[in-house]
Amino acid sequence: MSDRFTTRVLRVTTGSHETVADLTRDCERFLAEVADGRDGLLNVFVPHATAGVAVLETGAGSDEDLLAALRDLLPADDRWRHRHGSPGHGRDHVLPALVPPHATLPVVGGRLELGTWQSVCLVDTNGDNPERRVRLSFLA
Repeated sequence: MSDRFTTRVLRVTTGSHETVADLTRDCERFLAEVADGRDGLLNVFVPHATAGVAVLETGAGSDEDLLAALRDLLPADDRWRHRHGSPGHGRDHVLPALVPPHATLPVVGGRLELGTWQSVCLVDTNGDNPERRVRLSFLA
């Protein structure tokens, strides 16, 4: 491991339905192990064509509101040209254009610098792929 750059891959089970999975504690544990009280950046990256990373409030309905908005914007029907997998799966391949597959967040004194109600979340609308990888990278 470099003194300036450290990375780890999380394995996240999202199941067979749309989900917003809170990764904040995983990010905090990672930083507690590698940041050593330093300032820097945490990059969260999902190497999948059908998932994204969002920073939003969870537990008060915003996560469900996000999924509802995505269903409105990207309906799971037969309009999509990309047609393998479950019906409407083509919309899952459009998701990363709206919910990007990455987020870069400030780390101050070794701790993730989020707002009071912000969480780091994996957004997955693809029920065909229940296992996801998320790469966390810290740059001091």
